[in-house]
Amino acid sequence: MLPPGGTIGVITPSTPANVLYREKYLHGVSVLRSLGFSVVEGMLTSSCRTQGYRAGTPEKRAAEFMELILNPDVACIISCIGGWNSSSMIPYLDFDVIRSNPKIFCGYSDVTSLHLAILARAGVSTFYGPAVMPTFGEWPTIQPYSLESWLDAVQRHTSGSRLLLPPDHWSNHFRDAKGKEEWKTVPREYQRNAGWRALRPGTITAPIIVANLNTLCTAAGTDYFPDLTGKILITEDAAAPLAGEERALRQLELMGVFDQIAGLIVGKPEFYNQQNAPFGLDELLLEIIGQREYPVVTEFDCSHTVPMLTLAQMAMLTVESGEGYDVRITLEQPMISL
Repeated sequence: MLPPGGTIGVITPSTPANVLYREKYLHGVSVLRSLGFSVVEGMLTSSCRTQGYRAGTPEKRAAEFMELILNPDVACIISCIGGWNSSSMIPYLDFDVIRSNPKIFCGYSDVTSLHLAILARAGVSTFYGPAVMPTFGEWPTIQPYSLESWLDAVQRHTSGSRLLLPPDHWSNHFRDAKGKEEWKTVPREYQRNAGWRALRPGTITAPIIVANLNTLCTAAGTDYFPDLTGKILITEDAAAPLAGEERALRQLELMGVFDQIAGLIVGKPEFYNQQNAPFGLDELLLEIIGQREYPVVTEFDCSHTVPMLTLAQMAMLTVESGEGYDVRITLEQPMISL
């Protein structure tokens, strides 16, 4: 677990947000410190050198991660942000060392590649949750729901089950932080959250796999694509044009994923585009997965939208899905005990 006042290491596995969004990144680090944590930047992150779209070579990005894994003072590692190329690190990671030095590792989006590889090759559960720049860098501070969920996940929930509740409001309001002040001068716009929507009824208790949909599809054919048999699959996407969603969902269908899983939960997309279709994302989802006996839930709050839940890979969830927004989701065990 992450002890109060513990040390958090920061890595930059893909996009160099620590350089491109410097002020917001530094604000995120200051928020972590204001919460009482010590923060140590990895050697690549602290250097502020980049290779354009990526923070450094795959070898250097992997070395930064391994350096923090081997640092005995670091209890938790958090990604600066996601991007497109975290998977390039995988050949250069030492999974035996990761297995022998298990630590809380947190991030989302493109970091899915690292979550899946660490689970498959090291057998270590990681946390799908906040990143430093976009989440802790929220102005004037991290959104309370996101913070409370993260603290519950990595520190406070130590015994028994815990009911997961949707936030009262949510936001996909984009405010530019690349050389602009919008991220702190324009108030975030929120909308009322109706809750989590049941598309198919059912009740199941099973371990979860949480993944960015686009990044999950890029893992197809690799040895780290997860074994989804009997699992509850939780997916989310940032950009969600319906054409792209159809392609990704159909790929999973053709791979037999929807025949293997025990339940499906889909997160709110950040940038949704119906592309003039006479149907929406939920209708498309039902078209592709067809009739299923397991629960299917959408509009979940573990995604690129604000705020977000923190969930550990292989955590045991009970999903009870009825009709409309009659959904109850219970975490059956502490995630820091996995």
